[in-house]
Amino acid sequence: MPSVLRQTVAPAYLLLCLILGGSAQGVWFNLFLQLVGLAIIAWAAATPSGEQLTRSAAQLLLIVVLALALVALQLIPLPASFWTQLSGRGEFADGYRVLGMAVPPLPISLAPYDSLATLVTIIPALAMLCAIVRLKAYSPGSLALSLLAATFAGILLGALQVASGDPMNSAWYLYGFTNWGFAVGFFANANHMAILLVIALPFLAALLASTRGGNVQRYSAAVALATGGAVVIFVGIALNRSLAAYGLAVPAFIASLLIVIPGRSRARRWLAVASGALLLAAVAALALSPVGERNLGSSNSIQSREVINATTARGIVKFLPWGTGLGTFRPVYKLFEDHDRIQPTIVNHAHNDYAELALELGAPGIALIVLFFVWWGAAALRVWRLPDAGPYARAASIATAALLVHSLVDYPLRTAALSTCFAMCLGLLVERRAPRAAESSDLWPTRHLVLK
Repeated sequence: MPSVLRQTVAPAYLLLCLILGGSAQGVWFNLFLQLVGLAIIAWAAATPSGEQLTRSAAQLLLIVVLALALVALQLIPLPASFWTQLSGRGEFADGYRVLGMAVPPLPISLAPYDSLATLVTIIPALAMLCAIVRLKAYSPGSLALSLLAATFAGILLGALQVASGDPMNSAWYLYGFTNWGFAVGFFANANHMAILLVIALPFLAALLASTRGGNVQRYSAAVALATGGAVVIFVGIALNRSLAAYGLAVPAFIASLLIVIPGRSRARRWLAVASGALLLAAVAALALSPVGERNLGSSNSIQSREVINATTARGIVKFLPWGTGLGTFRPVYKLFEDHDRIQPTIVNHAHNDYAELALELGAPGIALIVLFFVWWGAAALRVWRLPDAGPYARAASIATAALLVHSLVDYPLRTAALSTCFAMCLGLLVERRAPRAAESSDLWPTRHLVLK
């Protein structure tokens, strides 16, 4: 495959995922993305290794392999004598005895078919990671353009959605179960569209920074386009009306300025402090907001976040250290609900992905989460310390930080669209980069007259 055509694979796949992978309700769309993803993974496996992986990339792939191995271990049937001794399994074993049946060999996962179904959903993210790290089938600028193209298209679709006279009968909403009346774009959940708007900001700044070092006219045009793009994104945030967008957009925007501002500027330190402080404030505000609250004027809480967290925590403690199995949150959560206070609304997720994974994957899953954060912290710190890291790697560090923070109060990475964005950012964090003369200095290039 010619190198130019090869470099369009990851950007094109990212664009497809952002348009088609906005909700688990799109069964056929997600199936298509998974089949294409399997083809990319197979291509990566069959392609001879061209160059050695960076240390950071190798460490990331090791974490991915360990996570897949953990899920695979949860699906292996265990002898009944051993399975019944696992924490939390006694009540299930009693059920077999009441029915007069012997306990059969069973896996750690309480719902192995749900575990398999959930495992399949990570295929797009794995494919994106393979396309970047293994196949080098991308260019950073093209990935940023794909992300921004999908974002702007989503904003346009969102404007049509909120302009509908009768949102529940509007043809502009793509899914049957969605946040009617909100600008959700290609998603079903307004908060998921919100985080896409947030992570678009640093990549817009990266595109602007990549033009530095050229002629003044070109850079001035890039500044004008980037300013216009930022205005459009903030209009999209206003239309979206999500607390997540309001809370995370400002610290993400301030952090994005660090990509554009020259490295020797004194303002960088103050911007970094302001961004961090606002991020902590946003986390606190989102954590205290009730689940189901979509905007600043809403008061129709589905369930309080405290109740869901407390119920999930009881499940975590009961099933430690082995967990309940990937994808089992929904049926397991029902076991711990207060039956005197059950509401007709079903809690599908914990609205805290870390708590949900702790319940499903147990102590090994918690250890992997900690290991990932150690790796991510080192990778993000490195791209800001190295002068040749490049603007796209720095944009990726900001975007991943926003997604990881949002996962404290929601489940954005459980959609193919946002999990693929996350994988794309991780790939950019570990890419091998060569120093460029244009990035070695923050000064404009000068012309010299040499006298001999």
